[in-house]
Amino acid sequence: MKFPLSWLKYHLETEATLDEIAEAMTMAGLEIEHIDNPLEKFAAFTVCHVTHAEKHPDADKLKVCTVETVDGTKQIVCGAPNARTGMYAIYAPLGAYIPGLDFALDKKPRKIRGVESHGMMCSAKELELGEDHDGIIDLPEPFDVGTPAVVALGQADPVLDFEVTPNRPDWLGVRGIARDLAATGIGTLKTHDIAEIPGSFPCPVKIELDWSEACPVYAGRVIRGVTNGESPDWLKKAIKAIGLRPINFLADMTNMISVDRCRPLHVYDLAKLDGPIRARRGRGEADRFEALDNKEYVPGEDQCVIADDARCLGFGGIMGGTWSGVTSETTDVFIESAWFEPLITRATAKATGIDSDAKYRFERGVDPASPRAGIEQATELVLKYCGGEASEVIVAGETPAAPADIDFPITEVKRLTGLDLPRAEIIRILETLGFVPSGEGDVLTVGVPSWRMDCTQKADLVEEVARIHGYDKLDAVSLPRPPVRREAPATVMQLRARHARRALAGRGYSESVTWSFCNTQQAKLFGGHGDGLELENPISSELDVMRPTALIHLLTALQANADRGQDDARLFEVGPIYLDDSDKGQKLVATGVRRVEAGRHWAGTRQPDIFDAKADALAALAAAGAPVDNLQVVAEARDWWHPGRSGVLRLGPKNVMAEFGEIHPAVLKALDIDGRVLAFEIVLDAIPQPKKASGLKARTPLERADLTPVTRDFAFLADKSVAADTLVRAAKGADKQMITNVSVFDVYDGKGVPEGQVSLAIEVTLQPRDKTLTEKEIEAIAAGIVAKVEKATGASLRS
Repeated sequence: MKFPLSWLKYHLETEATLDEIAEAMTMAGLEIEHIDNPLEKFAAFTVCHVTHAEKHPDADKLKVCTVETVDGTKQIVCGAPNARTGMYAIYAPLGAYIPGLDFALDKKPRKIRGVESHGMMCSAKELELGEDHDGIIDLPEPFDVGTPAVVALGQADPVLDFEVTPNRPDWLGVRGIARDLAATGIGTLKTHDIAEIPGSFPCPVKIELDWSEACPVYAGRVIRGVTNGESPDWLKKAIKAIGLRPINFLADMTNMISVDRCRPLHVYDLAKLDGPIRARRGRGEADRFEALDNKEYVPGEDQCVIADDARCLGFGGIMGGTWSGVTSETTDVFIESAWFEPLITRATAKATGIDSDAKYRFERGVDPASPRAGIEQATELVLKYCGGEASEVIVAGETPAAPADIDFPITEVKRLTGLDLPRAEIIRILETLGFVPSGEGDVLTVGVPSWRMDCTQKADLVEEVARIHGYDKLDAVSLPRPPVRREAPATVMQLRARHARRALAGRGYSESVTWSFCNTQQAKLFGGHGDGLELENPISSELDVMRPTALIHLLTALQANADRGQDDARLFEVGPIYLDDSDKGQKLVATGVRRVEAGRHWAGTRQPDIFDAKADALAALAAAGAPVDNLQVVAEARDWWHPGRSGVLRLGPKNVMAEFGEIHPAVLKALDIDGRVLAFEIVLDAIPQPKKASGLKARTPLERADLTPVTRDFAFLADKSVAADTLVRAAKGADKQMITNVSVFDVYDGKGVPEGQVSLAIEVTLQPRDKTLTEKEIEAIAAGIVAKVEKATGASLRS
C-alpha cells in the first residue's frame, strides 16, 4: 500500500522527520518496502533564472541563454520554443541523469553548433513530473536560485510503500496507520469526526438483503443534482501519489475514502437502476454482466452479487458493472456503503480472477461498523465539490457483532515478554490504539474496537503492548540449560541428508530444490505415479501428481543450464519422492545428474562414464552411513535407465539402496534433453538404522596399522556370466581380518582365453597388525583366496 507523507500528516500531528517516521513504522510492525523521496531522487535539479536569451548564431531553432544557477552563471544552449529572458526554469547540471530521457548528461561542456553548453533546462516530462514536453518548465512565480525543483513544482511529498500483513486490514487505511504511530509516541492522532448530514427527502431506493450471510449490512443514500467533473488538484495529486489514474470526481472520491479510512464505496448512476437494490446469490447465465475491467462474468450461486429487478450490477465487495457506472453526464447518484463477508469475497475473487482494491480490503476484513461513516464522508465531499441534494440514509440489515471484551491480567505482559511496564503505560498504549480498558485492579476488562477483529484473547493484547513499546527493548535472555545431557537435536534421517549433501557438494555438485510435483506424462516415463497421488487442486496443470522420482526436474534443470551455456553443470537434490499415499509411501532420496561431457583440465580430459556415477553414489552412501563394503552391484536397473550402462547397489536381494548409470535415450528424448546424461538416485530410507547405542555419536576413530601392507595379484578364468563383484566379494571373504582391499585391475578376453570365458585380474591387499607376515602365511592366505573364489564362482586360477 502507498500513501504520501502529507496524507499521513493530515491525520497525525507530528514534527518527526521522514526517517523517524519510517523507523517508527518499522518498529511497530509496518514493513516498509520502499520510500520514494523526490528530494533525493531529483536532488540534482534546481531552480535557475534566465537573465538573457538570444538566437543561436548558426541555428534558427536554438537559443543561447545566460543562466543564473546554483553553480554560478552558466551558458546553456536551449532548443525549447518558450525559452526567454527573465523566466525561471529548472536547471540540470553537467553529469546529471535525466530520468524522462533515460540518459546522463556529459560531465564536460558540449558544443552545440559551435557554442558550448553547460548543462540543460528541463521539461516536465524529462523529469517524469508531468506530460508536458512542448517546452521547458516555466515557473509561474520567481523562486530563489538553487531552490530544489520538486519544492518549486509542489512535488516534494515523499511516498511510503509498505507491506500489509493479512491480519491487519485497518492498516489499509491511512488513519489506521496514523493511529498506531500515535501510540508509539511519535505524534498525536488528530480528531476528524465525521458528522451526520441530514437528508432532505426519503431515499427512493429500497434495499433488500436476500443473502445476509454474505452481506449482513448495507447502507445507501441518493444525491440528486450533482455535477460530476474533474477532481480538484489536491484530490488528483493524492490519487496519483497512490499509483492510480484520476478519472472523475465521483470515482476519485471513492478511491480516496478507500485508502483514507479503509472504507470501499461504490457509486451508481440512479437513472440506470430499476427497482430495489438486492444483495443475493448469483444465478448463472441469467446474471451475465460486463464488469468495470471490461470483461464478462457469469456469477455462480455461491457468489454474492448486487442486482436490481432488471439485471446484475456487479460482484458485491469486488467490482461493479459498466451498465450502472457514473459518467460526466450523471446527475443523480446512489452511494453504496456495505460490509461483505471476507471468506465469500475471497472465494469469489479467486474463482473469477478479479483483483481489485475493494476485494483486497473486504477479503481481509473491513471495519463492520464503518458503512454509515463511509456514507457520511462521501456525502460531505459530493455536496462540497459536485453540489446536489442528499436524501436520508437507508440502512438494511444489522452490523455484525463487535469483538467480545477480553479479561486482561496486566501481569501477562511481564509473564509472556519480560517487560515490566507500569499499569498506566499499558492502559495508555491500549487506549491510543482504540481499545477501551476498564477496571481498578490488576485485571482489566478491555473492549475491542470494531476494526480489530483479529484481537480475541489476552495474548493478542500482550502483543499489542509489546509491539508499541518496542520489541527492540526486550531483554535478551538465554534459555536455561537442561539439567542433564540431551540427545542431539537432529534425527538420524536429518543427519543422513546433511552428510549426503556435504559429500555431493564436495564432489562438485550444486544443490537444487525442485518441485515435489510433476505432470502425469513425466511420471509415466519413470514408472508412473502411485495410487492416490493425483492432486485435487494443483498449482499448475503441469504439476498435477506427486513425483515418483527426483530425476524429472533435475534433468529439465540440467537442460535449462545447457541452454544457457552451462554444459558441464552437476546438480543434486536431497528430497522426498512419493510411491503411494500410504504412510510408508514417501521416501527420502539423494539424486544427482551430470552430462556426459569432457571438461577442460590441464591434466587432460575424458568423458565421465557409468563408473563416475557409481563412485558419486557410493560416496554419498558412505557419508550417510551405509555399509558400502557389503553392497552388491547388479545390472538390474529399471526401465528408465540405459540397459547396458546402468546398475543397482543393494544390500541383500531385496534392499535396493541406489540406482546409477546413464538415463535411457528414449526418456531423454521425451523430456527434450540433448546428449547423454549420467545420474544416480539413492534411497536414504533404505540404509539400515544404526544401533541405539551408537545412534548419533561421533564417527569411530581411524585405525592405522604400523606394519607395511602386502599386495598379491591373482588372475582367474571365469565364465562371462560371472559378475566381477561376486568374485571380489568371494576373495574378501577368504580372510576378513587380514584382507583389507580387493580391486579389479584387468579384464581380458582375447587370445589365450577360452571361448565364453574372461580373465579377471585382481589385486589383494593384506594388512598385518601384530607381526610381519612370513611367506608361508602369505601362501596360506593366497590358497584360501583361490579356494573361496573357485567355490563361489567356478573360476579357476589362470596359469
